[in-house]
Amino acid sequence: MTACSTALRVLVLRALGLGDLLTAVPALRAIRRGMPGARVTLAAPAALGPLARATGAVDDLLPAGGLDPLPPFGPVDEAVNLHGRGPQSHRLLAALPPGRLLAFAHTGALHTDGPDWDPDEHEVRRWCRLVSAYGFDADPDDLDLAVPATASPAPGAVVVHPGAAFPARRWPAERFAAVAAALRDGGERVVVTGGPGEAPIARRVVELAGLEGRADLSGRTRLPQLASLVAAARLVVCGDTGVAHLATAFRTPSVLLFGPTPPAQWGPPDRAEHRVLWAGRRGDPRGREPHPGLLEISADQAVEAAGKALHPTC
Repeated sequence: MTACSTALRVLVLRALGLGDLLTAVPALRAIRRGMPGARVTLAAPAALGPLARATGAVDDLLPAGGLDPLPPFGPVDEAVNLHGRGPQSHRLLAALPPGRLLAFAHTGALHTDGPDWDPDEHEVRRWCRLVSAYGFDADPDDLDLAVPATASPAPGAVVVHPGAAFPARRWPAERFAAVAAALRDGGERVVVTGGPGEAPIARRVVELAGLEGRADLSGRTRLPQLASLVAAARLVVCGDTGVAHLATAFRTPSVLLFGPTPPAQWGPPDRAEHRVLWAGRRGDPRGREPHPGLLEISADQAVEAAGKALHPTC
């Protein structure tokens, strides 16, 4: 596709979380390359604005969350549904209305010209396949972000992030603490992160590991600071969370703990710096208890993986 003489208005819906944004980066960049003169607006949570612009694929952010009605947004030439399979998300965009809707096929939303949904597809490849079906050349490996200009609050540290969106994906705090203590005893500077709602679990990890109070960065790193922290880290240890995708974006070595969701759907690309631990058992990623498969991963396994990630030639 080539640029038009007048700027097209493109609205992309991805009103989800941090990891969701980062897995959509290759598709977003494909849209930008395919329509270099267009004005691309991303409908997503406002907190993701700085990172969305850092992808180089987004001009503006329209604050949006989940499947809530979109704020008024004027005429749209192209609406791209990178949010879900429909029909609700399709209908949100169809209500604008756009000149064209780019989305997976869903007869319930009266949209039949898109490709079919594959429930087992990796999240990155899913959205690349969608935009490719509409003529945009997407590269699933186009995940990297430039190192942020914001200074890291703990350069060269090992970042332990014990939180996750749902209990099913939360490895026990006691095991994160055992890993943190082992890495500290091995001479690493360890810090613990978490959003405002994750401060209790972060504090518990710090206390159980015997770390100094200043190691607790939970609730003190907004997204730009968190991004710079991960970019400058020696290692990231976390579950299936947005922080894991930040490690991928900055090629920071990581140990990633997967539970109910297989890494084949949400894991990092096949790169030497990322170590994935998964017991091979699937389940409900929104469950109210830690998934049994996640509990099969021991602290000793994570410590061993961390050592290999930190010292890959040993």
